[in-house]
Amino acid sequence: MPGPRQEHFRMLALYNRWANTQLYQAAMQLPPERIKEDRGAFFKSVLGTLNHLVVADRIWMSRLEGMSPRGTRLDEVLYENMQELHAARRTEDRRIITYVFNLEEGKTSAPLSYQTTSGAPMTEPTHHILSHFFNHQTHHRGQAHDLICQIAGAAKTPAIDLLIYQRAVAKDDAP
Repeated sequence: MPGPRQEHFRMLALYNRWANTQLYQAAMQLPPERIKEDRGAFFKSVLGTLNHLVVADRIWMSRLEGMSPRGTRLDEVLYENMQELHAARRTEDRRIITYVFNLEEGKTSAPLSYQTTSGAPMTEPTHHILSHFFNHQTHHRGQAHDLICQIAGAAKTPAIDLLIYQRAVAKDDAP
């Protein structure tokens, strides 16, 4: 039986996958030139924002798995093609779910030492890192959601609130 933190982070990992799936389905309906259009967002475009999330997830997952990648640019565009970016997103979502579902309750409070991308040493409880990790996803996914809404309109942009997931999907969702 999973403990309360395990249960919480498992739900967030599954929600993360669901919300990303909804968002990518909407983004992939947009013309490629609109996805790449600089709309003044922090990572400029839908494509830039979604790439940032893959970059950041890879960095944090590497840290959680015991490695600290250095020299990675947070604004790096790994994929110009939405199909390739979507495939990378699905791979990261599976990686996240696997990690969280294998994380023992006692390990959630264990300190995790890592280095920032510039090499500065850090140590934080794993549950703080996971809280940041999922909050970061929500933050930038919200930015991408807004950009998609600006381009496609509200009627073609899915609602991706956690509460919607919890009420309609969570009880039937599986890793």
